[in-house]
Amino acid sequence: MNSQWKSFLESQSAQVSSDNEVRFISEAPFPPCALFDLSHLGLIRVSGEDAQSFLQGQFTNDTREVTDRWSQLSAYCSPKGRMLANFRIFQHQGDYFLQMPKETHAAVLKRLPMFVLMSKATVTDASEEIVAIGLAGDCAEALLQKHFSSLPGKPGAVVQHDAITLIRLPGVPARYQLIGAVETVSTLWSELSTTAQPANRDYWSLLDIRAGIPTIYQATSDAFVPQMTNMQQVDGVSFTKGCYTGQEVVARMKYLGKLKRRMYLASVDTDTQPMPGDELFAPGSESGQGAGRVVEASPSPKGGYELLIVTEIKNFEADNLHLQGDNGPKLKPGSLPYGFDER
Repeated sequence: MNSQWKSFLESQSAQVSSDNEVRFISEAPFPPCALFDLSHLGLIRVSGEDAQSFLQGQFTNDTREVTDRWSQLSAYCSPKGRMLANFRIFQHQGDYFLQMPKETHAAVLKRLPMFVLMSKATVTDASEEIVAIGLAGDCAEALLQKHFSSLPGKPGAVVQHDAITLIRLPGVPARYQLIGAVETVSTLWSELSTTAQPANRDYWSLLDIRAGIPTIYQATSDAFVPQMTNMQQVDGVSFTKGCYTGQEVVARMKYLGKLKRRMYLASVDTDTQPMPGDELFAPGSESGQGAGRVVEASPSPKGGYELLIVTEIKNFEADNLHLQGDNGPKLKPGSLPYGFDER
């Protein structure tokens, strides 16, 4: 974490642990107007005249569509078509940035430069150079209009203003991310926090979960083909862009295969937080791969946890999924904000 940003957060009553985990102590952990530090997400900068063409040959989405006015979700796959990481790609001050959890960020930062070869592109860690914050709630639009002459109109859209990159993210309530230099973002935080209440990363994760946006962590790296986590439903995969690592497997799943597992929203009443990669159980499941796995889970304002899971379609439809064993806590099915393309 940038030391200047750390000092600023501490001045705002944040508790920062030795491993840079940021916590705000509040009696209202799910405020209706919420301000977030996003230091738990790492940033990789890709720059140079061949940056776009280099990225185009690496990821599941069409990076030609990423501009200073549009961001996108994408994934980095193994040759077997399974996601090593997924992330949001956006432009900031002319360079491309990939944003993902710190635990997959390190692996991608090590692996991606190995494929630069003769391309005029440079891959560097930008996590210490710029900072990102989030704003969510019905208050967000009015607060941001005080600082920006225009706002991004739909999820994925971007506005650049005074060295700040503002991105509209999916989900309800309205949710935005702001990226920039420490000094500029610190000033914005101070002004926004007069109305918005600082909240913790658990709530930010919950908003991703409710929006049906998967996040790959170390425990689930190399576990899922993109379609299993609905990446095609959230515009995270292009089937027309051409070749990239793992593309043949991903395309075969779409055109020739039959998807037997996909991602669903669920909730569970338990005192133990489910973790990414935790196994799911379904009595009578005959799959050698198990009934499924947890993608991500976060505490719910209603109690218990809300989570995204990848599981066999038949088991979800049978409504008989459990954690910790066949007789463990039972999952309650939820509804994602999008449907499935069955064509």
